[in-house]
Formats: sequence, structure tokens, C-alpha cells
Amino acid sequence: MFQRLRERITPTDLVMWLIGLAILTGAVGGSVSSLMMARYTGKQWAELVIFGVAQGSIYALIALGYTMVYGILKMINFAHSEVFMSGPFTAYFVADAMSKSGFLNSNPLPALALVFLVSMAVSTAVAVLLERIAYRPLRNAPRLVPLITAIGASFFLQYTFRGLYGSGIKAYPDVDILRGDVFLGDIRIIKIQLVVIVAAAIMMAVLWAFVQWTATGRAMRAVAEDREAAALMGTDVNRVIVTTFAVGGALAGFAGVLYALTFRQVHFFMGFIPGIKAFTAAVLGGIGNIPGAMLGGLFLGIIESLGPSLFLEGLGIPASYQLKDAIAFTMLVLVLIFRPTGILGERLAAKKA
Repeated sequence: MFQRLRERITPTDLVMWLIGLAILTGAVGGSVSSLMMARYTGKQWAELVIFGVAQGSIYALIALGYTMVYGILKMINFAHSEVFMSGPFTAYFVADAMSKSGFLNSNPLPALALVFLVSMAVSTAVAVLLERIAYRPLRNAPRLVPLITAIGASFFLQYTFRGLYGSGIKAYPDVDILRGDVFLGDIRIIKIQLVVIVAAAIMMAVLWAFVQWTATGRAMRAVAEDREAAALMGTDVNRVIVTTFAVGGALAGFAGVLYALTFRQVHFFMGFIPGIKAFTAAVLGGIGNIPGAMLGGLFLGIIESLGPSLFLEGLGIPASYQLKDAIAFTMLVLVLIFRPTGILGERLAAKKA
């Protein structure tokens, strides 16, 4: 028995587990200390959770693009962050023109619908062009080749949009209907956060229904399971792959406008950090697993919002909120140490076994 354990557990495994246990010990100790200090009321903790859910909903929508492409092609589309950037950056000019004319605030619903449509259309077009020009010729190449191509495509798109729209930060117009707060009991919810949560939930539900209950969704699941067998059964694999990129692009464009309305700015580099966070969310949930990407995004957003106040303030770390990105990626390390397949990855592996 001990011989088998020695064969299965390597010194590297032991070191990784020790690192993970040290991080967990620090997190638990910091949490206990923070809660005992009682710097925040229950209402303030609830507001941090709501902010985290709103932020995590955006991560989840972006993560769906990563996980769908990986599920179909087994490749990481690192240019997806620029797909996310391209839509809201282009839609900014539409929103700005409507704001200056007064149409945005006099007719907010049709104006916002137009902004979302423009953003989704541009992001979808960029995603489809990426697949057709950059990835399809390399579909049968070794996995490293499309990965390097994706990184190159990411830089190409960043600097293309920098050349087209400039390198400055554009301030997204303010929408009067989204100003102010709503209250759930005595808990304050910023209107834009409520809009983000509800809109993201609707889009994720629509995607789930599309994948589960439509012929195209069944074809996508078949191609993800076995591309060659699906082709032999008459499935148009190229059409399914294009559809996957298009759906992922549309979701990224939708998420991009939610992000721009929340943080009120767009620029050519805006996709990098949210893209990395969304990829982290996809890995946390189990890369290739759609429910996992949704869950991973929400989990990451909540941990990123609560983490600085919960884990670090009790340890006496100054300016703890500046370390929120470090907390997010530390959570990724912990998940990869203790559950390498991700939160729902094992279930997906069991289905494919």
C-alpha cells in the first residue's frame, strides 16, 4: 500500500500540496481575524457580494466564448479578449452620437438596444473572421501552432483598433435611466449592477436553452464529443465551428457593453485583464464545460470582491484592495492544486469516458 502511494505521489505533488495548504491557512486565518475585527456590517458584506455577482456575471459571459471554442476545437482562443474589446469600442461612437443628439436619454431603451446590437454584430464579425482567416487553415496543425497564432491575432487586433480609434481612453456616455440605486430591504443595489446581473442571467439561460434544445446545439455537442464521428453522421463541422465562434463573439460583445456601462470607459487594451480573468473563470469551472464557465465566473467575481476585505485586512495588509487580482489568480492556483479538472471538470470527464 505504502509502495503504491510512493509511486503515485511525487515530491512535486507534496510541494504543491504544501503550498496550497499554506495559502489556505493564511486565508482562513485572515478571514477569522477580519470577522473578529467587525469593520464591516452585514449590509456592507451583502453589497460586496452583489458587486461580485455583477462583476462575475461579466466574466462568465466572456468565459463562455473560451470554453465553447475549447470544447469544440481543443484550443485556447487568446484573441477572444480582443473580440470582447472590439464590440463596445465600436459601439461607443454610436452611443456618443446618440448622447450628443439627446436620443440616448430621451429614448433610452431603443438607444441601448442599438448599442448592444452594434457591439454584438462587430464582436461576432471579428470572431468569425478570426476563425476563417487565422484558425481554419491550422485546424489539423499541432496544438502549439494555433495557440501561437491566437496570441499573434490578439496583438494584431489590439493595434488595429488602436490605429482605427486612437490610443486614448473614451468615456462611455452616462445613461440617466441607469443612475441611482434600488433597495432590497436595507441593502443598496446600484441600478447598473442589477441590470448586469439580470441581463447576464437571461443571456446565459438563452445559451443553455440553445445548446440543449436546438438542432444546432445538439450538433455542437456532437462535434465537441467526437468531431470525426459527427462528420461521418452528416454534421457540417465547419458550420458548427463557425456558429460556435459567432455565439461566443455575440456573448462577448454583449458583455462588453455591460462592462462599459459599469466602468464607463473603453480603450484598445480594455480586453486584456477581463479576458485573462474570464479565462481563469473557464479553467476554474472546468474548461470546455458551459455550466462550469458560468459558475467559475460568478465564483471568481465574488472572491475578487470579498477577498481583499475578508482575507487580507485581518492580516494587517495595507491597501488590500489593490491585491484583488492576486487573490483571483491565487484562487486559480488553489483549484488547480486540489482539483486540476476544475469545479465541474470531473463531471464532464465522466460523461466523455
